[in-house]
Amino acid sequence: MATATGTPDLKNSHAALHSRHLAVLPDWLATYYQEPIELTHGEGRHVWDAEGNRYLDFFGGILTTMTAHALPEVTAAVREQAGKILHSSTLYLSRQAVDLAERIARLSGIPDARVFFTTSGTEANDTALLLATTYRRSNQILALRNSYHGRSFTSIGITGNTAWSPTSLSPLQTLYVHGGVRSRGPYAHLSDAEFTAACVADLEDILGQANGQVAALIAEPIQGVGGFTCGPDGLLAAFKRVLDRHGILWITDEVQTGWGRTGDHFWGWQAHAESGPPDILTFAKGIGNGLSMGGVVARAEVMNSLTANSISTFGGSPITTAGALANLTYLIDHDLQGNARRVGGLLRSRLEAIAAALPVVTEVRGRGLMLGIELAEPAAANLVLEAARAGGLLVGKGGRAGDALRIAPPLSLTIAEAEEGAAILEDALKQAQSQLDSAGSRGGAA
Repeated sequence: MATATGTPDLKNSHAALHSRHLAVLPDWLATYYQEPIELTHGEGRHVWDAEGNRYLDFFGGILTTMTAHALPEVTAAVREQAGKILHSSTLYLSRQAVDLAERIARLSGIPDARVFFTTSGTEANDTALLLATTYRRSNQILALRNSYHGRSFTSIGITGNTAWSPTSLSPLQTLYVHGGVRSRGPYAHLSDAEFTAACVADLEDILGQANGQVAALIAEPIQGVGGFTCGPDGLLAAFKRVLDRHGILWITDEVQTGWGRTGDHFWGWQAHAESGPPDILTFAKGIGNGLSMGGVVARAEVMNSLTANSISTFGGSPITTAGALANLTYLIDHDLQGNARRVGGLLRSRLEAIAAALPVVTEVRGRGLMLGIELAEPAAANLVLEAARAGGLLVGKGGRAGDALRIAPPLSLTIAEAEEGAAILEDALKQAQSQLDSAGSRGGAA
């Protein structure tokens, strides 16, 4: 980058931007890559960085770009609304907010549903916990091991993935149960039916030890930050049968699994529907396609249990709800859930074939366009992340030890783009395997 005189613009160079970032933002604010990149624009399933490099995006800003980058329908809706009014707050009626709430209430599967809009998934989960603890008059919460529900003080207090839990302090008493990870832990060797039975027995045992009135169980149908892990289909339904006997609420955290991303279902909880719908559902990320949008759906008696005054300054603003409505309409009209099922199935098969020849891969998991690749060690994940970026592909990372790759492209991904991404991943995984093999050989020689 140069100034009008042709001399280098050092203040605005990539290296200078990174230095400024390190100087003014928190040390704990993680960035990807040894040399972090600045994304400047996107289109469809692709993004470009400040150096002009083009990448196929297999992470979508942490599962947030749900339909496509710069989707014309969303851009037009935001532009039109921006020319009218950007903000009003919940103290005034909003046609867009009511339209969107009506649509989400119908889609949620929760009877007599009420919707409250927030600005993020963290805030949505905070609100769900507030509702549950108020309704049940208890601060006891059940959560799954390896879970993640947000960055706020309250949501950190129920996070089961210790890599993302900077404090043990919490306003809640959290009790952790098995069930979030199928391939690891004391029940990994069991069949699905036996695994479910063992997890239910563990839940019953925890309730026996709780010595109180537990408010709710909160669970991600597929654990996001945890590396796209999950229990067998029907596990949460089995849990719900136990919860119902005790009057305990079920909160489904759909921040990452919602809106058809899993392909087979519109919501992740629908893989566990035999015992009926959840009492509370939280959503965010994909609905806004990049706009700051989240929310809570709950049965009216639960939602209305708050007795103090409450408003939201930014939740459900005119511009975010206008964009979300356009995004949701596009998703449904173009059957992106079906596309996630079809293209995601092909991509998973391709990744499983690649993994079969590479010891560095220990598991390929997930469904739809929410796929995880667990690697033999965290160092391998970092190697693949870097190699994939060099090859023109952006992927995410997660897992308890940072040992899993997270693949979650926009749901409009084409078959050709899936094949392109799989080929880049194959090359990146082979590079990681080669480097690990070489390191092992050197260690053996020593």
